[in-house]
Amino acid sequence: MDNTLSVGDVARRSGVAVSTLHYYEEKGLIQSLRTQGNQRRYHRSILRRVAIIRIAKQAGISLRIIKSHLEKFPTREVSPSDWQQMSSEWRAMLNERILSLTQLRDKLDSCIGCGCLSLRDCPLRNPEDKLGEEGPGARLLEEEKQN
Repeated sequence: MDNTLSVGDVARRSGVAVSTLHYYEEKGLIQSLRTQGNQRRYHRSILRRVAIIRIAKQAGISLRIIKSHLEKFPTREVSPSDWQQMSSEWRAMLNERILSLTQLRDKLDSCIGCGCLSLRDCPLRNPEDKLGEEGPGARLLEEEKQN
C-alpha cells in the first residue's frame, strides 16, 4: 500500500489550503517527495505535522519556533512523547507571555486613569523615574527622534 498522499489529499484531510502547504514547505516546516512527473507527494505522517503547526499557530507561536522544534525529528513521525516535550516548552513560553500581558494590562488601567503618559513615575513610560536620573528635558522625545 502506498503511504503517500497528494497535496490535494493533505489539504483536504488537514483543513489547510494547498497554498498553505506550499508555504509550509517553502519555510522548511514540512517536506514532500516528488514523483517522476514532478508532483508533490507527502508521507501520511505529514498530517500530524500540519496539525501541530496549526495548533501552535493558534496559540500564537511563531513559525520560526515551530520549525526549530520540528527540526529535531526531520525524517520521522512526531511521536506522542515528542508532542509532550514540545507542548511543555510551549506551555512555559505561553505562561510567560500571559503573565507579561496581564501585568501590562494592569499597568495600562492605571495609566489610562491618569490620562497622561508623562508622569514622573509612569509604570509604562518611566518606571521608577529612571528618566529623571538623566536630568531635565524630554528624554523620550529625543530617543524617538533618533530611532
